[in-house]
Amino acid sequence: MASIQPTKVPNMERPKKGFNQYAEQLNGRAAMVGIVALVLIELVTGKGLLSWLGLT
Repeated sequence: MASIQPTKVPNMERPKKGFNQYAEQLNGRAAMVGIVALVLIELVTGKGLLSWLGLT
């Protein structure tokens, strides 16, 4: 008995959670924005992040 095969292959979209290319790109972009923000804070205030937050 021959098995019946589907005529179309479903287009499954990969989930956007966990360790995947999208998550890693988003994480890298967030890190770059954070580093730029820290540099700008230090340039504007003349203090480092810990001093600006009042921790030192």
